[in-house]
Amino acid sequence: MKALFEELSNVLAKGEEAVLVTIIASSGSTPRGAGSRMLVRQDGTIKGTVGGGSVEYQAILTAMEAMKHKSSYTKGFTLNRNQVADIGMVCGGNVVVYFQYIRPDDRAFAEFCTKVRDALGRDEDSWLLLDITDETCWQMGLYSKSTGLTGLDRPEQAELALQEPLFTGRTLQQEIGGRRYYIEPLVQAGTVYIFGGGHVAQELVPVLSHVGFRCVVMDDREEFANREVFPQAAGTIVGNLEEIGSYIDVRPCDYVCVMTRGHQFDYYVQRQALSMKPGYIGIMGSRNKIRVVTDKLLADGFTREEIEACHMPIGTEIRAETPAEIAISIAGELICERAARMGRRK
Repeated sequence: MKALFEELSNVLAKGEEAVLVTIIASSGSTPRGAGSRMLVRQDGTIKGTVGGGSVEYQAILTAMEAMKHKSSYTKGFTLNRNQVADIGMVCGGNVVVYFQYIRPDDRAFAEFCTKVRDALGRDEDSWLLLDITDETCWQMGLYSKSTGLTGLDRPEQAELALQEPLFTGRTLQQEIGGRRYYIEPLVQAGTVYIFGGGHVAQELVPVLSHVGFRCVVMDDREEFANREVFPQAAGTIVGNLEEIGSYIDVRPCDYVCVMTRGHQFDYYVQRQALSMKPGYIGIMGSRNKIRVVTDKLLADGFTREEIEACHMPIGTEIRAETPAEIAISIAGELICERAARMGRRK
């Protein structure tokens, strides 16, 4: 998403027009669900994707038509069996797509894109809002608790900031005050804290960063926790692994990945993480090591249910062996965990 809005800013800076294509509803078996976005430039090239195949091809053609007529509108696409076969799927589905024509001289929207990029850099829940009451005359807004509602200037839109039940991890359409809005989570707060900066962590951070996770690496050795080793990380911490609470404040929305250099350090971190109650705890290591650490945690007074709620061993079962393969398996598990929090369909 960040790369898409950066490209949109670049397009506007060049004085070029574009169309922002957004799936605002879907049903059945479709390549991508609501919230998928693609930017179509005036030369027909794209940034992002709405699923590839026939849907994306037709969306690009429609976006070029929108630029020709300098107009925004909604269009539905139905995937029949022939179209589905083209994208390797068994049954059909429907998508509703909004084609948001962006004028080359829209300075206000260029400034709005900067705010979106800033929001994408913060570890705070935020949402995009699209007023689609009049398809041809859209307005886009941004909401977070720290900044409030920006980008929507109708007087009646001020009440949107008071509609807290609407701001969840799921996309939705809602009528408020006689106007129709599409609301989509932009950022869902949650940092991945990785304890241990060894080989797996060094493979894991680039992968997680690429798919939109904010990562912080902690190790008690400076050579394994620095910006040179982890340039994609949001932060690195060198500190005592027996006192992680002195360095970080773990929240229920956070993820904890334990992959230190030994049984004892893993035990220290897992014991503290269990007390902090993050939304996810994953432990790397052999089943024998996990059994030894589990026995220690039981002796500390943690229940077996609390301990077994941890993902042990960490990662999706793909028979991974190398650090890179293990990193992929961990990334897969975290993507699944994040999707579940956001209520994505299977």
